[in-house]
Order: sequence, then structure tokens, then C-alpha cells
Amino acid sequence: MDETTHSGHAWRTADGRLVRVYDDTASLSEAAATLVAGVLREAAAARGLATLCLAGGSTPRALHERLAAVHRDDVPWARTTVVFGDERCVPPEHEASNYGMARDTLLSRVPVPAERVHRIRGELAPADAADDYDRTLRRALGGAPPDARAAAALDAPLLDVTILGVGADGHTASLFPGDPALAERERWAVAVTAPAYVAEPRARVTLTLPLLRASRLVLVLVAGATKRDAVQAALGDEATVPAGLVRAVGRTLWMVDEDAAGIASDVERRT
Repeated sequence: MDETTHSGHAWRTADGRLVRVYDDTASLSEAAATLVAGVLREAAAARGLATLCLAGGSTPRALHERLAAVHRDDVPWARTTVVFGDERCVPPEHEASNYGMARDTLLSRVPVPAERVHRIRGELAPADAADDYDRTLRRALGGAPPDARAAAALDAPLLDVTILGVGADGHTASLFPGDPALAERERWAVAVTAPAYVAEPRARVTLTLPLLRASRLVLVLVAGATKRDAVQAALGDEATVPAGLVRAVGRTLWMVDEDAAGIASDVERRT
């Protein structure tokens, strides 16, 4: 699937990340859904299975809704494994649950088998939930065995599509500026506490950079003027926020709306 076929202005950062700009969240979500559906089809055709990592947040929510409405029948959901980039430490029925949002907007509306959906058990204590999810990921994704620890960053993709959002502070998943989790290289999931300026619940479980990077496609979705500074910090030559540290072993694509993209005077704008 060639993401450059979508409409909108585009440029590449100095390190090769592609950035595409859309008029609004609706057009961004439509293009993202078309791309995700195509990549999942290609993955299932090539390897028999596809893997999709979902994100929370308002922009990913719009993507979920578009996937369910338009691509219910043209994605091999029965052969798609679903995991999550992060979760708040709340039960799945809680209004703040990323899994709960994904269930309501996507997973309950497409024929993905329940046994292929691997949620983070946010009802557990944070450390226990992180340990549980680390083991779950290693089983589900066919990487290192549950009792092993990868000593270095993964250099082969385990995820076909990883969807990420970005906070106004530049965090992605639940990797926040200055958090020690950014330096983690062995575990695939860790417990974190969001900074005091973040709304409760602040206890989280997040995937770590090694696994987020182990993707054929990392798709970063950003909408709104409040994210403008974060986008600029992430896409500069020296990334200064966590979102800028996620570079897939495959392709990294940022899809942003016009409000979030009023930035990047230091990169070459292309049409």
C-alpha cells in the first residue's frame, strides 16, 4: 500500500519520516482508514496473519469509527491480532479505558475474534498489569519467550500497523517527557505514572520504544492547534519529545490536520 497516493501536502523530515497534511480530522481519518485497511490486507495475504496496535484518544477514535463503517468487510479481521499501545489502570468498563473505547468504536463492530484481541488488564495493580502484558505480547506476537528479555532494540517487525496519537506535551502511548520508561530496552510493557498536569487516572501501562519501533508501519495521527508545538518538537532534526523518538524499522508516517501542521519551517515542504 503506497501512502503517498493520498491527497494533501507532504514533506519528508531529514531522517526520512513522511508527513502528510489533511484539511481536517474527517479527511485525515478517511485516508488513514484506507491505508490501515490496505496494509492489513497485504500482511494477511503475505504472512497469513496481520497485527494491529491500537491507540486511545480522539483522533484514533475517528479512525476506529471509519474502519468499522467502511472497512468491516474488506479487512481480514478473522486473521488480525489486536494489541494496545497503552492503557490507563482502570477496569475495561471505565469511561477512561482505551480498550473500552476501542471495543465500542471498532472491535464490537467488526468480525475480529475475541481471542485475537489482547487488552491490557488495567484492573490490576500497575506493575502486575505491565508484567502480565509483557508476557501476553511475547506469546501473541511470536517474539522472545515470556521468560526472556531482549537485550537490544528489536530489528525485525512484530507489528504490521502501530497507531499512535500525540499529546500537547509530545507524549505518545503513555511515554511522557523525562520518564525513565523512555530508556527501557528490555521490557516490552512497563508501568508508568503520568505527570501531575495530566488528568486522572495517572497510573498507566505503556508499550516501550523497542516494541513500538518493531513495526512495518508506525502511523502517527495528530489533529488540533493545541498539538502544533508538539508536532514541531517531534519532527525537528533533534527530537525533543517522546513522539519524535518512535522510528519504525519499516515506515513511519505522520498524518496531521492543517491546524496541527502550521509548523516545520525547518523542513522542505513538498506537494
